[in-house]
Amino acid sequence: MDIPIPRRDALKGLLAVGATAALPGALLAQPNPNDKPFSIHVFSKHLHFLNFPEMAAAVADMGFDGVDLSVRPGGHVEPELAKETLPRAVEALQKKNVAALMMTTAISRADHPTTKPILETAAKVGIRYYRTGWFPYPADQSIPVALWQYQQQLTELARLNESYGIAGGYQNHAGTNFGAAVWDLAQVLHAVKSPFMGCQYDIRHATIEGGMSWANGLRAIAPHVRFLAIKDFVWEKKDGRWKVVNVPLGQGMVNFPAFFAALKQGGIQVPISLHFEYPLGGADQGNRTLTIPREQVYQAMRTDLETLRKMLKEAGLA
Repeated sequence: MDIPIPRRDALKGLLAVGATAALPGALLAQPNPNDKPFSIHVFSKHLHFLNFPEMAAAVADMGFDGVDLSVRPGGHVEPELAKETLPRAVEALQKKNVAALMMTTAISRADHPTTKPILETAAKVGIRYYRTGWFPYPADQSIPVALWQYQQQLTELARLNESYGIAGGYQNHAGTNFGAAVWDLAQVLHAVKSPFMGCQYDIRHATIEGGMSWANGLRAIAPHVRFLAIKDFVWEKKDGRWKVVNVPLGQGMVNFPAFFAALKQGGIQVPISLHFEYPLGGADQGNRTLTIPREQVYQAMRTDLETLRKMLKEAGLA
């Protein structure tokens, strides 16, 4: 049932994008001077077959700058155990000089019992960015009312984030959830107006949803981009239906030269979470057991890492 919020109030600050597109500089998250521009962090979902010391050693050997830790149900760190387990994960990485700047969570509400312990612990061990969970659009609720509710949720999270000095980012994941179209997420973040709540911008998902218009969505959400997710895909027809098929970096449909040129033009310099969702013996799905040798997974990761660094260099970003 729709919450009886007057239409005028429900849309206030959400649909008047033109009035809020250029946010005051004080409201924008400033790059940390200690951060390496476009540092590349492997998403630890793809290394679930390793314990913390093994993961740290493998990541250091492959040459990544850091790790985007999975701190969510089924992840490297279970939410209920974050206070004791997350520091151990970060300590293992630091021993190998691997950065632990970001984590991927299922956090969606400030008042959930695991939210504060996770954020408090993350802040203490030096994590500065986290990806939130996703928000589904209820079938029995109007879009404007849903947007109003999500604005409230993200505003409350932003306040909590500020108290810990950590920035949250909602991913524009392809599908039917809030944020898939990018425009709805941009409108809500314009209204939230906090450097402690933004977007984990994913060009793969933006291309799936936006086709050739992803650049417009990026321009709309640019002030709120806190970190990036990078991966690639193609459309293929299988069994009479078109499906998204993930592929190694640079072998798909994502226009990376145009994307990196847009980042350069927009002055966006944020950390990167590199994902590996193409078939990789179960590592692509976050499995604990592999069906291929570990070295084959590592070689695929090295190849994508080298490809990404080459792309950044060619774009004048590295």
